[in-house]
Amino acid sequence: MKDYIIISEEDFQKARNEIRKNSGKKIIFSGSDEMNRKVLEKEKINVLLIKLGGRKDKIKQRDSGFNQVLAKLAQKKEVAIGISLDEIINSDKKERAKILARLRQNVDICKKNKLNMTFLSERHQKDKYDLKALGLVLGMPTWMTKNL
Repeated sequence: MKDYIIISEEDFQKARNEIRKNSGKKIIFSGSDEMNRKVLEKEKINVLLIKLGGRKDKIKQRDSGFNQVLAKLAQKKEVAIGISLDEIINSDKKERAKILARLRQNVDICKKNKLNMTFLSERHQKDKYDLKALGLVLGMPTWMTKNL
């Protein structure tokens, strides 16, 4: 039996009910940008998984779905930021490059706010040394890669 649950909901009341129903487990939440902020403000979760694929970047900034406001909330509530390995591995080359660039931007924000990041994967099992190496390549400091 797995000790975590992934909740991906677009209705806040349904998400709140799911989170409260599974309060004993490790809760991983993934939703739209607005839902991520609402859930981060009002509910107790362990990991916020941000979808990086299929976004539209602006001219001078990448749209990574994570900003300083969310970082401050996550820091206050001690929520880790999740990285989906499946999303990176299953994307085509052009999209993968964009995802990694957005991910690097998120790593910089997490580094500034002393947030932990974690890799999550349903299908692909990776060695912890591979994950640490990927984290270091993406710009994670060593204190962040110790917990991967």
